[in-house]
Amino acid sequence: MKINKTEKISLTFINSLICILLLSPIIYALSISFMKADEIFSTSVNFLPSSFYLGNYKEAIKTIPIFRYILNSFFIAAFSTLGQIVTSCLAAYAFSFFKFKGKSIIFIIFLSTMMIPGEAVIISNYLTISKMKLLDTYTGLIIPNLVSAMGIFMLRQYFLTVPKDLMEAAKIDGMSSFHFLIYVLIPISKSAISSLSMYTFLMTWNQYMWPLLVTGSDNMRTVQIGVSMLKANESESFGLIMAGIIMIIIPSIFLFILGQKQLIDGMSEGSLKG
Repeated sequence: MKINKTEKISLTFINSLICILLLSPIIYALSISFMKADEIFSTSVNFLPSSFYLGNYKEAIKTIPIFRYILNSFFIAAFSTLGQIVTSCLAAYAFSFFKFKGKSIIFIIFLSTMMIPGEAVIISNYLTISKMKLLDTYTGLIIPNLVSAMGIFMLRQYFLTVPKDLMEAAKIDGMSSFHFLIYVLIPISKSAISSLSMYTFLMTWNQYMWPLLVTGSDNMRTVQIGVSMLKANESESFGLIMAGIIMIIIPSIFLFILGQKQLIDGMSEGSLKG
């Protein structure tokens, strides 16, 4: 179905309008971060700063160790994502290609955990981490994020679309089950794995309650806690708060753009070829 020039222009205009509407809060926050206090609280509405005032960013860096928080969040999110990809791939592989006693029941139990809100198990997780003496450590922050029922379900549904004959052919060629997973199944499942990676990274990056519970020092706090500290310390300095928010948002947006490219590449390369 061909799209004529008028329809193409209309679609471009609509997409551009939607993009502007979605980005307008971030753009306005960026604008406020460059304004002085008197300009923000002036009686007239200012959408653009009269001059690019960098004092808010300098003050945000002095108020909290924001770069340390960004590094902590990146480290925790990266290792949580890596761990979740490993556990989800292995579990989904077992549920998709192997037959064992009680497989359906175990899978239903996995799915049932998706209905349990995170707040219901956060205390038990905290007590477990506390007994393991992992409070205020990277390990304590990462361990609860290593397994996800949603990730297992997502990859399992994708693996089910792969013909079982492909595994049989690989075994005939002398390939082991583990090698089939590493060299065949994972490469053709890049789109699903990329989607899971982006989702896991952004969810871990935006965590607030769990890092708040298990961290107690500036060396271990994450970006979301840093934003709340800015709000608590400077409740009237909206420019300072917005500067901190922008510094925290930029890395996640950048990583999302990179992940989106990987997702598109995975979708184009992840198909089975006869």
